[in-house]
Amino acid sequence: MRVTVAHPRDLGQPELSRWRALQESDAAFDNPFLSPEFTVTVGELRDLVRVAVLYDGPDIVGFFPFERHPLGIGKPVAAGLTDAQGLVHAKGLDLDPRRLIKDCGLSVYEYDHLVSGQPLLDGRYTTHPSPIIDLRDGWGPYTETLRARSGKTYKSTLAKSRKLQRESGPLRHDYAITETGPLHTLLGWKTDQYRRTGRTDRFSQRWIVELVERLLATRSDSFAGVLDMVYVDDVPVAGHFGVRTRTTLAGWFPAYDTAYAKYSPGLIHHLAMAEAAAASGVQVIDMGRGEKEYKEKLKNGELEVAEGRVARAGVAAGVHWMMRVPVRKTRATVMANPLLLKTADKALKTFGRLRTVLQG
Repeated sequence: MRVTVAHPRDLGQPELSRWRALQESDAAFDNPFLSPEFTVTVGELRDLVRVAVLYDGPDIVGFFPFERHPLGIGKPVAAGLTDAQGLVHAKGLDLDPRRLIKDCGLSVYEYDHLVSGQPLLDGRYTTHPSPIIDLRDGWGPYTETLRARSGKTYKSTLAKSRKLQRESGPLRHDYAITETGPLHTLLGWKTDQYRRTGRTDRFSQRWIVELVERLLATRSDSFAGVLDMVYVDDVPVAGHFGVRTRTTLAGWFPAYDTAYAKYSPGLIHHLAMAEAAAASGVQVIDMGRGEKEYKEKLKNGELEVAEGRVARAGVAAGVHWMMRVPVRKTRATVMANPLLLKTADKALKTFGRLRTVLQG
């Protein structure tokens, strides 16, 4: 096997077409974060993005997108933002993960959402569920499943939607819109949410805002940014921005106006989004790894992702282990313990309130 490494902008149309063909040949890769368009767009904004192209003789058999950080530390493209990571490859590919990262000029490759069945899985790693809304049987069968599994949630969401309309006006849902105005309304809500809950505001980084703007403008049969908003009496109430392949929509940035919180606008929106997505040909909405109440209420299936690292022996890998692995294990312990998770979440929200007060 031969490996060449290039910046995404240097890939030609034959390589990009081959990438799409490999992605569409295996359902395990049916996630927009593994699409060439996503890597190319991030590469336009971050010069540390690279793609390893794997050859078996004259044939391309795989693409490995990654970011190369100082000391040879490798991370997924747009690390910290994406819910699907890994190598897009031909079936039956046999490779040595350590040899691959060596050929990429890396000492370590760290991942937290590696899709299942990856030849990159090496050494110790943990697996985690990634809840989905499975629409392959259609919208009707999904709602029947939802009624059976989360009937109280489904009925109360419909009741709150009716109450919202009685008290505030008619409801409208716009799916796959392209205007940037609604997008920035959504990002403003998301920024408020990050600050309110004590999290880091991702949109304080200009490149992430620009990435979302560029993805919104990206439109093709195989990949697109998808923005949808729910309005009441023409006032925006809730929305979501994500990306899709032909058949999978990745849940990414959902948010709502807290002035309408008592009506559960997030759940109202998600049901409207799922129905419109199903009508547009989407078969799976991947809500991403993470313990969130709305995901538990809406899911009717799960995928599996892995967290871990591939490392070569060396000083850089040792330093990386000391800096990252204990922190990751501590976080995993907190996430697995409901009491610790509740305490940590409460502490973050308290920090968020204090930060809001101090910032005036």
